[in-house]
Amino acid sequence: MLTAEQNDELTDIAPGTPMGELLRRYWYPVAFTRELEEFPVKHTRLLGEDWAVYKTASGRYGIMQEACPHRRASMAYGVVESDGLRCPYHGWLFGLDGECLEQPAERDETNFRDRVRAQAGRAEEMGGLVWAYVGPHSKDKPAPELPRFDVFVMDGVRDIGWADLPCSFVQIMENAVDPHHVEFLHGRYFEFMGRQQGFDAPASFGKKHVKVGFDAFEWGIIKRRVLEGASEEDDDWAVGHPLVFPFNMRVGGANIEQMQIRVPIDRTTTRFMLYSVHAPDGIEFPEQPVVPDYQIPVYTEDGRHRTDYVEGQDMMAWVTQGAITDRTVEHLGRSDVGVTMLRRMFKAEMAKVAAGEDPLGTIREPHERIDLPCEKNKFDAGPQFAIDFIDMASSRFSPQADALKKLHIQAWERRRK
Repeated sequence: MLTAEQNDELTDIAPGTPMGELLRRYWYPVAFTRELEEFPVKHTRLLGEDWAVYKTASGRYGIMQEACPHRRASMAYGVVESDGLRCPYHGWLFGLDGECLEQPAERDETNFRDRVRAQAGRAEEMGGLVWAYVGPHSKDKPAPELPRFDVFVMDGVRDIGWADLPCSFVQIMENAVDPHHVEFLHGRYFEFMGRQQGFDAPASFGKKHVKVGFDAFEWGIIKRRVLEGASEEDDDWAVGHPLVFPFNMRVGGANIEQMQIRVPIDRTTTRFMLYSVHAPDGIEFPEQPVVPDYQIPVYTEDGRHRTDYVEGQDMMAWVTQGAITDRTVEHLGRSDVGVTMLRRMFKAEMAKVAAGEDPLGTIREPHERIDLPCEKNKFDAGPQFAIDFIDMASSRFSPQADALKKLHIQAWERRRK
């Protein structure tokens, strides 16, 4: 268990706090690309602060504090111009770096404009998402590079599911290093729900975990497992899959590659995103001028958590712990070694930032793609598994669910020939 003070340190993401300063060293998705195509400026909330994110006519992306430094009107209603964002109230113009470029109605011969600067981050587009960095940066030490992880840049048919959840991102991330929950929450509980509601739950999730392991690596923590009937030669152990520090988890199998993203909107709100790429071999992928996104249902009509699919079960477990789970009364066992490892990693990386160092996963050089280790034969995944998984996971709610199943069937039929 943790003390109340330790729990506060782990979950307080405000500016100036150890966790807040650590998290501000990373890039986060803050909008869908299609949103800024539909309208070039919008409000977004990240790390407990309100921002305006926008796209200029020249195609550059920017993010700045929502409250105008002049009279605090919302810049999310601002006028997007070629070189920045203009306040709708009095027309003050701010550049991509936060510099005040124009102050209509003020005298030009004073240095007033030079003394006003907005808090501004960096924004870029990648894979159908607009990403933002809102941490410290300067000419001497610019913002780190946006990590181009494989899922976001690989070929395939992609979609993005999302839901805003009323809980801290930390308890969601702790789930990423908790393999034992699979055989119960997605195994025995899934079977129970299937009996109650009249559907067949997938038997593969109920396999017993014979062995689990965790290894730190350059991007976070590799999670490994040996399931009943398998061995250390199988991908689940030999390759594993990573928690990508501090807010992602990479999973894969059956030609479905996925990054699970947990964006800390504020201390008690997390945007949960499932970024999926369907990439079966041997077929030509259709063009996707726009990456489709869809909202994942969290609750039933009567207000209960919807638990008839995999991620719905996870969300129930995360949210019902409370907005911030009380770690002073928990009882960690030997099976929780991954959770302990993650908490220690957060603590160590907070200390590095406090000492002026770059935290884990910081990239300072331009790059094309970062390939992450990820198992392929997860849960004995064969070609049919991809089709079944769409039906039992959040992908079933995607507007292109039927087309995705046809894609995998087409690929399987070609391989059989």
